[in-house]
Amino acid sequence: MEKETREGIKDEIHTNGDVNSKYDNASAGLPKGEESARNGRDDRAEETNDFMELYEESLKGFEQGKVVKGEIVQVDKEYVLVDIGYKSEGQIRVAEFTDSTGKVTAKVGDTVDVLLVRKEDKDGHIILSKEKAERFKVWDDIKDVYDHDETVKGKIISQVKGGFSVDIGIQAFLPGSQVDVRPTRDMAAFIGRTFDFKVIKYDRMRKNVVVSRRVLLEQERMASRAKTLEKLEEGAVLDGTVTSITHYGLFIDLGGIDGLVHVTDMSWGRVGNPAGLYEVGDKITVKVLNIDKEKNRVSLGIKQLTPDPWMEAPKNYPVGARVEGRVVGLKEYGAFVELEAGVEGLIHLSELSWTEKLRHPSQILNVGDPVDTKILNVDSDKNRISLSMKQLEQNPWDTIAENYPVGTIIEGKIKNITDFGIFVGIDDGINGLIHITDISWTKPTKNPSELYKKGQNVQAIVLDVDKEAERFSLGIKQLTPDPWEGVAEKYKPGTQVRGTVTSVADFGVFVELEEGIEGLIHISELPKRKGEDQLSQFQVDDIVQVQVVNVSQDEKRIGLTIRNMKTTKPENDAYSNYVNNQKKATSNLGEILEGAINQQQQN
Repeated sequence: MEKETREGIKDEIHTNGDVNSKYDNASAGLPKGEESARNGRDDRAEETNDFMELYEESLKGFEQGKVVKGEIVQVDKEYVLVDIGYKSEGQIRVAEFTDSTGKVTAKVGDTVDVLLVRKEDKDGHIILSKEKAERFKVWDDIKDVYDHDETVKGKIISQVKGGFSVDIGIQAFLPGSQVDVRPTRDMAAFIGRTFDFKVIKYDRMRKNVVVSRRVLLEQERMASRAKTLEKLEEGAVLDGTVTSITHYGLFIDLGGIDGLVHVTDMSWGRVGNPAGLYEVGDKITVKVLNIDKEKNRVSLGIKQLTPDPWMEAPKNYPVGARVEGRVVGLKEYGAFVELEAGVEGLIHLSELSWTEKLRHPSQILNVGDPVDTKILNVDSDKNRISLSMKQLEQNPWDTIAENYPVGTIIEGKIKNITDFGIFVGIDDGINGLIHITDISWTKPTKNPSELYKKGQNVQAIVLDVDKEAERFSLGIKQLTPDPWEGVAEKYKPGTQVRGTVTSVADFGVFVELEEGIEGLIHISELPKRKGEDQLSQFQVDDIVQVQVVNVSQDEKRIGLTIRNMKTTKPENDAYSNYVNNQKKATSNLGEILEGAINQQQQN
């Protein structure tokens, strides 16, 4: 109807325009009556001109880039025709009315908001857009939301540099600092989720919008905080949410107020890492332990919601009782054993075994192992229970002295070799020690590994059993008589004897008098010959005649000399033979000895 009216107006304008032109050309010389008729026509023409001006004025309202309402008048395969009250209908591509399934949603008679993209193209068509009108309207909505301090709903669609891209009808930017009230590590967890946002900045010309979720959360937090403060008091039991986990405890949001559950207040028992028990976001019930309004701190507890099991510990775990538990922790000094939820005891390293010398409990125990223990002590005030594994068995040291009295000869396998001795395995896990000084009477040993190997069987004799110190001493050299026994009687000072040079040192010459018995000719006890090195006259395996100067049987030392020897004739003959036999050798020891003997005889 509206269209027909507009067409009629245009036809009338066209007709009236032609009539006016005709009468204007023939106006001169008309009769009076006819002139009056013409004046009437002039009035009508003037009215028509006024109407034309109003129509043209109405068309000025249709400006490019403006959103107007229109009515769908036709739908075909390519275009949807929309009447917006202009000279002709506008065209919109049918794709703008197609949903995700490919179905066309446009219907004749529907009213839609459209944007006038172009008044007329080269073919005289009016170009409209429904999608651009919707985007244009979004900016109006954004302005309205911003001006009235309202919220807009949006979906986080992707992560971009510095934050997120949010779909609120158009793409908006959400800074990473504005996504939550607390820093978050898992940024990807927000993608695909829909939230309410606050528009904190927009620029229509640059098509830039910045939104914030944090502002709304803080407003909610402040409102929740006021409610929480009303019921916050010591002893109150509240529900909260785990917001952060550290090695020393849990931070709980009580509703606008954060509180800390220290690790010592999480359980009556020992807690290792809180992260192994709780996760961020867990709902949890806590008890208010303390409120520090000046420092704005709230201390919370979880274990305080249940009775303290240590109050009944002395009754439930009497000293001397045998109890079963589970290993829950290993330290250098012992193993922690859980006896029940919240009650743990400690097996000290020294209470693990009677015989094994352990450096760490992990050598025989693992976390999770079930163990039988004996109660040694209970201190409920300090929440401590002392346990023992070894005291469930008889101490083998109680009977070792009876089974192996001093003087008993035993045979065992070498378990270990150290620089100070050899450990030999005996019964019941007891090891006996053969000290390095008890290996040989006569052969000094720097390291037992030079003579023995691990796993080798050896014989030894029991020297001592110390139950208190848990020491079992063995000896190898004691299996044979001490060659030094009676040496003081056999080698009295002044006695002359032959021996074999075994080594030459800077301070003198060592001479073996018999197997296992060595003496020392100190450098000061050698004859002095001008211009010659005294020690260079001796070589290993040389046979020498010496005289005993002193004897220490306890220290196993014999001092010898060849400087002031008093010899008999047979001995002189022997020394002469020695000197003659050594003339071709590099050593001139014979000459030295001959000179020394002659000097003694002259005296």
